[in-house]
Amino acid sequence: MKEISRIAAAVKASTTLKVDALYKQMKAEGIDVVGFGAGEPDFDTPDNISEAAHRAIRDGQTKYTPANGIPALRQAAADRLLADCGVQYGAGQIVVASGAKHSVYIALRALINDGDEVIIPAPYWVTYAESVSMTGGVPVIISAPASAGFKITGEQLEGAITDKTKLLIINNPSNPTGALYGADELKEIADVCVKHDLYIMSDEIYYRLVYDGKSFVSAASLGEKVKERTILVNGVSKSYAMTGWRIGYTASNPMLAEVMSNYLSHSTHSPSTISQFAAVEALSGSQDSVEDMRLVFERRRDYIVDRINAIDGVSCLKPDGAFYIMLNIEKLIGRTLGGRVINDSDDFSLAFLESGLVAVVSCSGFGCDNYVRMTYAASDDSIRKGLDRLAEFVRA
Repeated sequence: MKEISRIAAAVKASTTLKVDALYKQMKAEGIDVVGFGAGEPDFDTPDNISEAAHRAIRDGQTKYTPANGIPALRQAAADRLLADCGVQYGAGQIVVASGAKHSVYIALRALINDGDEVIIPAPYWVTYAESVSMTGGVPVIISAPASAGFKITGEQLEGAITDKTKLLIINNPSNPTGALYGADELKEIADVCVKHDLYIMSDEIYYRLVYDGKSFVSAASLGEKVKERTILVNGVSKSYAMTGWRIGYTASNPMLAEVMSNYLSHSTHSPSTISQFAAVEALSGSQDSVEDMRLVFERRRDYIVDRINAIDGVSCLKPDGAFYIMLNIEKLIGRTLGGRVINDSDDFSLAFLESGLVAVVSCSGFGCDNYVRMTYAASDDSIRKGLDRLAEFVRA
């Protein structure tokens, strides 16, 4: 048989989904396993949003829509960005896709030619690097160490730029670190991008989940020169507990919006019509549920950070946003836990799942070994049980 696509063959399975699949398999087998793997709110979708979906079905809203999304949803997204982030876009600059992950891919398809370099700070969400490779680009990874709060500087960015660099991807707040760039930090990075005429993909899917009274700053709010080069990625999955509804969107300059819309028209076309009508309600209806969930996440974050930092052998920083903890396991390297020698985060994750009955995500796929990611988008009981098992596991 003839050779298959080399690009497709080189794509690695998602570390996050792989662990979550094994966790769900064990759970289905009746094993009492705790899941700290997939980044998925444990709340149900708010009733007003679900009712909007039922209403759409009753009203016969079950046909194809424009490839870039229904006008009402594109306007609702634009209105929400203006209200929350102070950035103004027309509905024609919003492109709706099947989740924020899909939006990332479509934006890369619109931007990347073979050999273009894309700078990604590490730790990073595993899909960024894989998506860049899938579109023919070259991921260029720069380290954002824990000592710097898992954030890069403009100087670091400057040092990574070559004549092939086209794009910087930044996730603010970050998955997996929860790091939040302040206005001055973000401006320093954006100024370098403007200086070198680089695009910025700013994934802001967690922007509503920020803690300790800190303020979120959108990259596109830093001036017209920055906004013109920025592709905002957002969606309804995290803030509205709508992961399975698969609605994401981008906001960009009109030329990029048109290119992405055209690409969608010949690939996936539009997302589920029913999900789109539900997302209109999410973005334009009552926002009370968002704050309710944010407060729960903040309380859980405080609890999990205090518990982890009281356990010998592991530690973590307190994140400013999102719903993840980066568990530092450096002191466990070389030890035998659960009958397995721990050489890296992959060994730890496997041993902890098999012996400790807790699913976490190895950060080897996030460009940051010796860490594992834990989510606090889990019930209070699960968090308590999982941390009890962590303390017992590392003590063995």
